[in-house]
Amino acid sequence: MANVGDEIQAGNANWSFGGDVSQSFDQHITNSIPLYDTTHELGVSLSDFFLSNGSVCYDLGCSTGTLLARLANHHDGKRVQFIGIDGETEMVQQAQRVCQNFSNVEIRCEDVVDLELEKADLIIAYYTMQFIKPKYRQPLFDRIYQSLNWGGGFLLFEKVRSPDARFQDMMTTLYNDYKLAQGYSGDEIIAKNRSLKGILEPFSTAGNLGLLQRAGFVDITTVMKYICFEGFLAIK
Repeated sequence: MANVGDEIQAGNANWSFGGDVSQSFDQHITNSIPLYDTTHELGVSLSDFFLSNGSVCYDLGCSTGTLLARLANHHDGKRVQFIGIDGETEMVQQAQRVCQNFSNVEIRCEDVVDLELEKADLIIAYYTMQFIKPKYRQPLFDRIYQSLNWGGGFLLFEKVRSPDARFQDMMTTLYNDYKLAQGYSGDEIIAKNRSLKGILEPFSTAGNLGLLQRAGFVDITTVMKYICFEGFLAIK
């Protein structure tokens, strides 16, 4: 096991969101992903276009429930049901504590791969799909499309690979520089990269668009792009 930053330990090709990770997850992901808090603000603002009385909203891979709490607070006064899904018990317990004051927020401990979705007006997935094995991704995107009501939205944020090797080298260098500027040591950055081998499998922009289009989405736009991170909004 090695230190990957923010008091989190992980072994080679053995990254996990379980155990004690939930205790420092918010700090770690905020430090690790550029503009992370801004993407939450963007998601909350975009939700105004989809959520109204009677709406259902899913957060797939809800982790500590921080975004769900912001959404529930923002839509206070509306009859909106928020459902958070996460596969790690410790994350679910933390999310339940974060969202305990919102009666319209439900947190479930389930594997998104096997998830049966009810009809929804908005489904969000922040840096979740990149951790789903590629062989399971298309069926999951298909189910997301099928579960959305007509006019419903799917907000997807992912780390993305570049279209060719030169761009990939540039983006990798810029991202490493970003992490160094956040205070992570070279050893921590290397240890984190080693821990994610075979676990984090990002697709390119084209790869993510292909998943969305094959699922049935026609109306798709990029709502944010910074270095190797991108947000997509797809509307059914």
